[in-house]
Amino acid sequence: MDLSNLKPAQGSVKSQGKRIGRGQGSGKGGTATRGHKGAKSRSGYSKKLGFEGGQMPLQRRVPKFGFTNINRVEYQGINLDTLQQLVDDKKIKDTVDFETLFSNRLAGKNDLVKILGRGELKAKLKVSAHKFTASAKAAIEAAGGEAVTL
Repeated sequence: MDLSNLKPAQGSVKSQGKRIGRGQGSGKGGTATRGHKGAKSRSGYSKKLGFEGGQMPLQRRVPKFGFTNINRVEYQGINLDTLQQLVDDKKIKDTVDFETLFSNRLAGKNDLVKILGRGELKAKLKVSAHKFTASAKAAIEAAGGEAVTL
C-alpha cells in the first residue's frame, strides 16, 4: 500500500446528490428540474390518494351500497385441526387458554377467540375461549375434554 492507491473505506464516503434550485450559475436553477407551471412544480405539492388528474375518481364514480353494523363483534376463529397440530408439535399439553393462543400467535392481545369445528381433535383438552360453535364443543367433549366459555 502506498499513497497512489489509498481509498476511503467502503461506504464511508457518500455523494451529496444534485443541489437543485440554487441559482442559474449552478445549471440546475430556473425551474429546478420541475418543468413549467402546474401543481407538480409547486412546493408543498403531494398527490392525493386516488387522484385522477381532476377526473371524477373511481371511489366517487362507483355507487355505495350496503351498511356496516356498528355493533358487530369480531371473533378470531381457531379451528380444531389447529389445536390438534399444536398438540402434535408438543406446544400444548392439556389446557388451552388465551395466553397459550396469544403466545403461539394464533390471536392478538385484544382479540375475542371463537373455536370452530373444522378437523378432528384426538387429544383430551380443557379449552377456554370466548365462544364455541356447537360442532366444536361436541368434538372437544367427545374427545374427553372440556369447553370453558370465558
